[in-house]
Amino acid sequence: MTSATDDLPLAADFPKATVEDWRKLVDGVLKGAPFEKLVGKTYDGLKIEPLYPRAKGVAPVVGRPAAAPWQIMQRIDHPDASAANAQALTDLENGATGLALVFAGGNAAHGFGLEPTADAVAKILKDIHLDAGIGLELEIGPQSRMAAIHVAEYVKSNGIDPAACDIRFGLDPLAAAAVWGHSPYTWDEIVPAVTGGIKGLAALGFKGPFASADGRVIHDAGGSEAQELAFVLACGIAYLRAFEGAGVPLEQAQGMVYARLAADADQFLTMAKFRALRLLWARIETACGLAPKPLFIVADTAWRMLTQRDPYVNMLRATMATFAAGLAGANAITVLPHTLALGLPDPFARRVARNTQAVLLEESNLAKVSDPAAGAGGIETLTAQLCDAAWALFQETEKAGGAFAALQQGLFQSKVAAARKARDANIAKRRDVLTGASEFPNLHENETTVLKATPIALVPYGEQKYKFDALPPIRLAEPFEALRDKSDAALKARGARPKVFLANLGTPADFTARATFAKSLFETGGIQAVDSEGFADPAQLAAAFKASGAGLACLCSSDKVYAEHAEAAAQALQTAGARLIYLAGRPTDAEAALRAAGVTGFVFAGGDALATLQDTYRRMEQP
Repeated sequence: MTSATDDLPLAADFPKATVEDWRKLVDGVLKGAPFEKLVGKTYDGLKIEPLYPRAKGVAPVVGRPAAAPWQIMQRIDHPDASAANAQALTDLENGATGLALVFAGGNAAHGFGLEPTADAVAKILKDIHLDAGIGLELEIGPQSRMAAIHVAEYVKSNGIDPAACDIRFGLDPLAAAAVWGHSPYTWDEIVPAVTGGIKGLAALGFKGPFASADGRVIHDAGGSEAQELAFVLACGIAYLRAFEGAGVPLEQAQGMVYARLAADADQFLTMAKFRALRLLWARIETACGLAPKPLFIVADTAWRMLTQRDPYVNMLRATMATFAAGLAGANAITVLPHTLALGLPDPFARRVARNTQAVLLEESNLAKVSDPAAGAGGIETLTAQLCDAAWALFQETEKAGGAFAALQQGLFQSKVAAARKARDANIAKRRDVLTGASEFPNLHENETTVLKATPIALVPYGEQKYKFDALPPIRLAEPFEALRDKSDAALKARGARPKVFLANLGTPADFTARATFAKSLFETGGIQAVDSEGFADPAQLAAAFKASGAGLACLCSSDKVYAEHAEAAAQALQTAGARLIYLAGRPTDAEAALRAAGVTGFVFAGGDALATLQDTYRRMEQP
């Protein structure tokens, strides 16, 4: 008889698993295909192996204090100050522990934002107890830079101790210049204004941090993880040097800088990126002769991953992004509401954004374990690879003369453009999936509610004296959404969307897989698919096509059935009036004969779906 405390070696009866055994099983599945087929690559060219051993001898990456939750930040961006205040109070009463005040003209305003006047700031902050542990994050641009001063004046005029406030002031002229692609001043002219303002805030008793190194600029423009990290390092060191040059001791300047990163739905890359930044910044601190202190890192769920179509999927993306950033030690997280790409989010969208974090913290207890990724072979390897790649690019930036000089020389812009080109190609071919936009579209979704508000109009800031390539924010789904917009316009104008008839040949076993693929592909472009039974008789196929009311047709079946019936079917569809005829499958030796019979093109997995759909619309629009 054994006691309850005896070990139960349940695995002892099974043979020990080895990598060699796993490789034998994998090779059997690959059936002669190279193993490299299973090795992924990031947009920095970093390899992702399918299997990693446990990493030994590694220590957790120090981030938040042990078991401390991150700040649940809620975005406040309503142009009406009183409405913004009502939103802020509701958020704080229902779980938010911080507010991200997004002012018009800020890099992340996305068309809206708060009015940067003293009167508006007073209204926005009314009845908010800034000395009660509430985190406040200011997102401002050069046009709204006075908002930082107005917040400081509000604190002093209301008798609040600045040292008791947790305010991150968000001054970041480098990010603004990168987004705009121009600056009215040189970096040497910018530095005194920035450092003078920050020294003034510090003299009032505010503890900061004050200057933000904002990696979202790179991420939002389509850049890679290493590029985002390198930009943060370059901006952060630029601000440290500026403070030191203004007479601020480095030990004090160390706490004046914080970072912003984008968190997206790629869980492992997001975790590795946040961990890598901490290691890289510690390296910079050490090089400066400073004792490393954990960098304060703010996370925003990514703008570029939001879709206007099927926006509820954005909730899932934001959940994954928050999960990853939280586990990787982010100090504060802002979840972009799932309808933000459509307009100003309503109370429901704001509630979901807030509760996404609350559930992960309060119910899943994600903050209870510090750096749970420590020792995980895959994430440790990615972290190390990102550190190496980002540091190399950071060194390039230093050789170029620093962040501002690198922007003037187009260093970051050229690398981001290359990453975005590769990313766009994978999205067009649906290798990188955007659920609801490039895959699994829903042509019958209900209209999403957003608030009506008039954006704040700001006076342009300075002259475009020093120009360089801009890094404006983009959303990856935009090309597919443009096609859906054309479909919506057709529905509104003519009462019907463009239609494609799925000309299924043979039995369901022959055509179901390719018909399903064709339906998804065409409907991502807003072209409604009309399904059909399997046909063998060309005359019956032609009759069914005419009855469908479609202008396009797509042959769907197996290669065997195509060899016997595709030419006759294409000829029948063409005679019946099909303007364009596609075939679901790769071109074969019979391509010339099929095209002679009327086939316009071929649609298949790995093909350029976006180019096909754009060409389809061009052809449909021709008289």
